[in-house]
Amino acid sequence: MATSVRAAGDGSPPPAAPPSTPGTGPRSRTHPSGRGGGLRSTLYRLDLKAVPYLFVAPFFLTFAAFGLFPLLYTGWLSLHRVELGGSGQWRGWENYTSLATSEFFWNALGNTVTIGVISTVPQLLMALGLAHLLNHELRGRGFFRVAVLAPYATSIAAATLVFAQLFNTDYGLINTVLGVVGFDPIAWESSKWPAQIAISTIVTWRWTGYNALIYLAAMQSVPQDLYEAAALDGASRLRQFVSITIPSIRPTILFTIVVSTIGATQLFGEPMLFGGSVGISGGSGNQFQTLSLLMYEKGWVTGALGQASAIAWVMLLLLLLVGGLQMLITRSKRTPKKPES
Repeated sequence: MATSVRAAGDGSPPPAAPPSTPGTGPRSRTHPSGRGGGLRSTLYRLDLKAVPYLFVAPFFLTFAAFGLFPLLYTGWLSLHRVELGGSGQWRGWENYTSLATSEFFWNALGNTVTIGVISTVPQLLMALGLAHLLNHELRGRGFFRVAVLAPYATSIAAATLVFAQLFNTDYGLINTVLGVVGFDPIAWESSKWPAQIAISTIVTWRWTGYNALIYLAAMQSVPQDLYEAAALDGASRLRQFVSITIPSIRPTILFTIVVSTIGATQLFGEPMLFGGSVGISGGSGNQFQTLSLLMYEKGWVTGALGQASAIAWVMLLLLLLVGGLQMLITRSKRTPKKPES
């Protein structure tokens, strides 16, 4: 310390800093080419910000081509009078107002709601029961988990044709069994409610196993400690299912309700194949014509693409309404209750 003070007091210059060797001193901000690293930093920013968008661009381009454009074009068609092979003529909201006064539209809407209810409710209840059984120790449990998914993997055409033979009025197995028991044969195809029950049976058979596996995956995430504590308190299997399982998988149940409702709104293949030659019109008296069948008939049978597009947008609005209700229910369940003062 004393030596340093004396050196400074003598007026002698301070010792020079040791020369820096390459790689040990501070990095130079100047690019070797003299451009100050501008090109390199620009490429780095592009790589950091633009490359992720390039990776997700194929999805958005596909969605824009096959999802967004058809949606917007259908909306444009719904405001015009468009015939097959002809040009569009502006009609404004006339296609929508004509639906409000069309008995065919209200009949199709009512059929869609009734078929959806009598197919969705039993389907989800049976799926809950199957998932509850498969969630416990069961011999051959892996086989049964795969087997319940077999109806979902079956072709709609094959399954519907088989059920159409079973529900045939003249020689079907169902009426044969009813005759043996002592009941009169039922006109499954020409009567409204029997036809809707038959179609709902096809939908229930095909989608029960799919929903059961979704419920099973949700049930397996429920902590086992809850079941053990309930068993120690003397709760039965049924009590555990009602008080623990169902509240724990409530979000999954809401999800399956929404998905099943969307599927019921778009129901097309089962009623068309079940009706055979009159399947597009939903039977001889439109007794099981759904909104999808009516849209197809308006667009490709009568050629009124504008009215068919209006029906498509009404279906979209109904689905958005169902989704909004599901969102409100979910938020109401998550919102904590304020303590009473």
